Amino acid sequence: MQRRFLGESGLEVSALGLGTMNMTGPYGPPQDSREMTALLHAAVERGVTFFDTAEAYGPLENEKLLGEAFEGIRDDVVIATKFGFDFDAQSATGLGALNSRPEHIRKVTEAMLKRLRTDHIDLLYQHRVDPDVPIEDVAGTVKELITEGKVRHFGLSEAGVETIRRAHAVQPVTAVQSEYSLWYRGPETEILPTLEELGIGFVPFSPLGAGFLTGKIDLTTELDASDFRSRVPRFAAEAREANLALVDLIREVATSKGATPAQIALGWLLAQKPWIVPIPGTTKLHRLEENLGGADVEFSAEERADLTAAASKLQLAGDRLPKGMLDLTGQ
Repeated sequence: MQRRFLGESGLEVSALGLGTMNMTGPYGPPQDSREMTALLHAAVERGVTFFDTAEAYGPLENEKLLGEAFEGIRDDVVIATKFGFDFDAQSATGLGALNSRPEHIRKVTEAMLKRLRTDHIDLLYQHRVDPDVPIEDVAGTVKELITEGKVRHFGLSEAGVETIRRAHAVQPVTAVQSEYSLWYRGPETEILPTLEELGIGFVPFSPLGAGFLTGKIDLTTELDASDFRSRVPRFAAEAREANLALVDLIREVATSKGATPAQIALGWLLAQKPWIVPIPGTTKLHRLEENLGGADVEFSAEERADLTAAASKLQLAGDRLPKGMLDLTGQ
């Protein structure tokens, strides 16, 4: 597996990481922990070093899973996790109320270390920007945790340009995590140029559009009520038909290059910038192996430009998140 540096931070990780969220939901029920532990070990054996979790996944159960799986091989992996919610407080999103107060960050970081069975967190993200807490206070608190050796790098998730700049001035930001794929290209306008200017890495989540860009979902696919995607506008029946045009485009390119649609989608992302590290998630070994093949897909400048241009011409439909969650992004 190729490796990349996240910006100018010195943090080196595998070119593709592994998003672990769905191992404990929300695209259906939690998976068997023994099977997921085996999958995590299989990822390490195949060269994956970068693993993405959060206290919100489960909640709490996902970090426990990784802590148990990696306890004996902690030095072989880079663990990224996230704070930012108070699960004792109710909210419209069901995730708990936003809470990035300094005392809360310190409290939950100690709890994360215990769940992850480690003495340090490699990359600690603020999961969502808290409008009630100045980002300087958040960055300053993480800076203190870095000085204390409990955290090694600071990250932001779904943050806007102004927030990124203000945070970076207090504590250098190693990585920003937001959705980015051929299906959702919002970061290209302001986020990516800002990260390049500041020397910050970028970690796209949902690089396969929550499974849509793999070509395994069509007009006949029925999403169970327990599946988070059943509440996402772009997966609604009326939007899906329009969006399948993108899948058809990716499939055509995949056929021409002897790859799968998933590998083309991931290869396109990797070709955008050398400091981009996608984190596709899966709960199946054959999908993990397929995804890792995306790191071997090579695009000429012309091929990448042609695919980008063709995708830009499509009229895609539906928001990427339910409204309550969409309101928490890009602050």
